[in-house]
Amino acid sequence: MKVSSTLGGLAGAAALTLVNEGVRKVNVNAPRLDLLGQNALARFMKGNDIVSKTAQQFFPLAGDIISNSLYYGMSRGNNATETFIRGAFLGLGAGIGAVVLPGKVGLAESPTNRTNQTKVMTVAWYLIGGLVAAAVINALDNYSKPEVDELKNTAVSKSKNVAKNIVKQVAQTV
Repeated sequence: MKVSSTLGGLAGAAALTLVNEGVRKVNVNAPRLDLLGQNALARFMKGNDIVSKTAQQFFPLAGDIISNSLYYGMSRGNNATETFIRGAFLGLGAGIGAVVLPGKVGLAESPTNRTNQTKVMTVAWYLIGGLVAAAVINALDNYSKPEVDELKNTAVSKSKNVAKNIVKQVAQTV
C-alpha cells in the first residue's frame, strides 16, 4: 500500500469520526456509529470476558479508525478522477452497508436506522470519509499521465530530428 493511500485512508477515517462525533453532540437523530462498532466488537469477542471488557473500553475508537483507514485506503485509482469515483463508491457502499446490514448480521439496528434522517446521515458520513480519503490521496500522489508523457516524448524526438536537420544543413553550407 502506498503512503498516499495510507494517509488518505487515515484522513477519511478521521473525517468520518469527527463528523459523526460532532453532529452526535448536537443532533439526537445523528447515527451512533460508535455503538455500531462496539456492538460488532462485543459480538466478536463474546465468551472472553477479560478481553471483551478491555476491548469494549479501549478498542472501539482505535478499531474504527484502523478498519476505516484500511478500507478508505483502497480509494486510490490510476488517476485523480478514478480515485474520486472509487472514494465515492467506497463511501456509499460503507454507508449503505451500515444501514442495511446490522439487523441481518445480528447487531442492533438502532444506531444507524432510528429515523430516515439517521439513515441519510449515516450514508452521508461514510461518503464524506470516502471523498476526503480520495482528496488527500490525490493531493499527495503524482499520477503519471500517459498523454502528457507521450506528448513530451514526441516533442523531444521531433526536436532531436529538427536539430539533426539543422546541423546537416549547416554542415552542407560550410
